[in-house]
Amino acid sequence: MNTEPTRSGRRRRSLVTSGLVCLTALSTLTASPASPAVAADTPAQAGGRPGAVRPSTTPAEAATDAYLRSIRRDPRALRRFFERMPKGGDLHNHLSGAVTTEYLIELAAEDGLCVDTATMTAQAPPCGPGTRPAADARTDKAFREAILRAWSMQDFPPGGNGHDHFFDTFGKFGEVTWRHRGKLLADVADHAAVQNQYYLETMITPASDGAKKLADQVGWDDDLAALHRKLTAGGGLDRLVSEARKETDDSDAEFRTTEHCGTRAARPGCTLTVRWISQVSRGSSPVRVFTQMALGMRLAERDHRFVAVNLVQPEDWDSSLRDYSLQMRMLKYLRGLYPHAHLTLHAGELWPGLVKPEDLKFHIKEAVDVAGAERIGHGVDLVHEDDWQRTARTMAARETAVEVPFTSNAQILGVKGADHPFNTYRRYGVPVVLATDDPGVSRIDITHEYAYAARTYGLRYAELKKLARASLEYAFAPGASLWEGNPTRSGYVAKAACRGTRPGVDQPAGACRRLLDSSLKARLEWRQETAFHRFERSVARRG
Repeated sequence: MNTEPTRSGRRRRSLVTSGLVCLTALSTLTASPASPAVAADTPAQAGGRPGAVRPSTTPAEAATDAYLRSIRRDPRALRRFFERMPKGGDLHNHLSGAVTTEYLIELAAEDGLCVDTATMTAQAPPCGPGTRPAADARTDKAFREAILRAWSMQDFPPGGNGHDHFFDTFGKFGEVTWRHRGKLLADVADHAAVQNQYYLETMITPASDGAKKLADQVGWDDDLAALHRKLTAGGGLDRLVSEARKETDDSDAEFRTTEHCGTRAARPGCTLTVRWISQVSRGSSPVRVFTQMALGMRLAERDHRFVAVNLVQPEDWDSSLRDYSLQMRMLKYLRGLYPHAHLTLHAGELWPGLVKPEDLKFHIKEAVDVAGAERIGHGVDLVHEDDWQRTARTMAARETAVEVPFTSNAQILGVKGADHPFNTYRRYGVPVVLATDDPGVSRIDITHEYAYAARTYGLRYAELKKLARASLEYAFAPGASLWEGNPTRSGYVAKAACRGTRPGVDQPAGACRRLLDSSLKARLEWRQETAFHRFERSVARRG
């Protein structure tokens, strides 16, 4: 069992036990590629209004945009539109927080777990005084609803402390999530696939107990090179890599069995390509943090199912604030040793009033300039940082994408609408991708986030299409892109090898075929372009 909570806990208190074990995860099947799209998209104008675009380039796009504008005041029609629209990938997703709460309750019942009736925290059996079998929630509606409210943001009052309730949910259902990582993935993958997503990067904690033990055995050393040598001495770090890979194999098997992959009864999740991000508990001691970082990066270079490292737990915890700059230096050092491991960082998930003014000044900047993050998660406090314009320009120049989960930003920080830097990032030409964060806890899905963006910021279809394309372009899927140059700045124009091939109509051949055969990223982008072609044609016929 993992006693380092990954997304739980309250600021200025000791860490609670999350109950997440590390069954580290797997990659799922890559769907066979369909036909790519090669049409040019519409670039944002960095110096103009946020997300300014030139007119749609095809009649089908124009018809789709007209239909979208006609249903903006019809929530049900808008929901149906965005359910059907191809939405690329989800790049900011915590597996334990992504699972539907209803499924967590069912898993708790299946495993014979108990629920403390005072705290609504899941516990291992037997059920003693003050607890009830989780299975009671199958027949007792009031008990079930109480669990739902405790384990998610369901019915959370508008004036309540969303920050604490959100993070505390993970400790309450943690006893459930460590037992069946493959089943958790099946639930999350199915929901993503039926909403027309093709790729998922989700966060887990590999070899958690082993990493903790190795870190405590080695002890802290201010000399990072010496510390790394101690971790690798005698094959210590390599044993953790082997442990994580075994966890992944076990989870893979559970996932395929649950989803019936490879059979006629295969479920939708089997078509989703999944990669794993190793999460690091930033609130832990420096030696444990460094050990988890090193393990995650070593994994990313040795197992294709793992692609990156990220820091999790609240950024506003005292320990997180105290050690932030040290952790950025740790990452800078380790990236020199593991140059092929990717890095995406929770940075700037802060807001005035949550932390002191001096703590708002540098987190995104250091994540970009010191650690060299390739993507930033949340990035909400951008305009409160020192020289934030330079940081935004740097992100645009490097194509450092920002992962935007609107709902969790509103629930945790109370930031939404015009207060959110969504349009600021777009105005500066920073790549933006929409994400869910913890959709199970938040009680939302990716469709909700696209609909929110369209309603709140008045986005046209071309702008929404660009967001979906960006979620694959800035994914850590290996291989060359289907697109030329910097598509955020110049628009989504296909590379010469595939230019002129019509999505969903022509079969790729020659150089285009070779590009797709050699690149998972290009195949995923090709698949989405085919889906766009079909989606737009269906909307045009309806109109």
